[in-house]
Amino acid sequence: MAGLYEKPSETYAKKRPRYPKEWFSMLASLTAGHHRAWDAGCGSGQASVSIAEHYESVVATDVSEGQLRHAIADPKVRYLHTPLDLSEDELVALVGGEASLDLVIVATSIHWFDVPLFYAVVNRVLKKPGGVLAVWGYNYDIHPFGDKLQGTLYAAMRPYMDPRTRLAMERYRELPFPFEPVGVGHEGEPADVDMEVEMTLEDLAGFVMTGSVATTAREKGVDLEALVKDVMKGVEEEWGDQPTVPRKLVFKAFMLAGKPK
Repeated sequence: MAGLYEKPSETYAKKRPRYPKEWFSMLASLTAGHHRAWDAGCGSGQASVSIAEHYESVVATDVSEGQLRHAIADPKVRYLHTPLDLSEDELVALVGGEASLDLVIVATSIHWFDVPLFYAVVNRVLKKPGGVLAVWGYNYDIHPFGDKLQGTLYAAMRPYMDPRTRLAMERYRELPFPFEPVGVGHEGEPADVDMEVEMTLEDLAGFVMTGSVATTAREKGVDLEALVKDVMKGVEEEWGDQPTVPRKLVFKAFMLAGKPK
């Protein structure tokens, strides 16, 4: 997984939509304490710095050194590289130890994880009671162009998708989530959470071209740019007369939150 984000990591950081501040306020309201949080699979640190507004310190980890090199600096966030060969005990120690965390978040990356191993770590590091795990994601369901992006584009890109991304494409409905619900979805039925962003047509195309699917297709010698251009042509026709002017788009995101049973 790390390799899929190494080469375009700088561009990737610039092209991702920003998560709403309200999400982090809501998640902070679910935890009993606000001392320490962990952002697992932090990427460029977008969620890390946002959750740092509500917790005294944040440890943010990722397997991609390329992503971490371009992570957003924040005095309350400590970025750490997590090699794939870390054991459960080593990972527990790295992020703070047993029962040390108030909140664990995973922003659009849990589908890449060794999920059973991750959940074992989470159950050990979260405080009991009071600790919460929250995971969320989004895909190409972007209104008002969801039919072209989630429909046409997804179908065209499917041959180059890592099988694990299917969890995100299906809105985490098939993601195991053995945690006690706290009012934000439950296993098999994530909560719907909208993410409103301002994007130009170029921004939207850049978002599509910096995902893992685009990287995989390029490595296989596929001219994905031509494919995306065809789909974006239809989007452009609906965009309006000013493609360089940002307009409001809505990413139809999804979220699960729970506490250890």
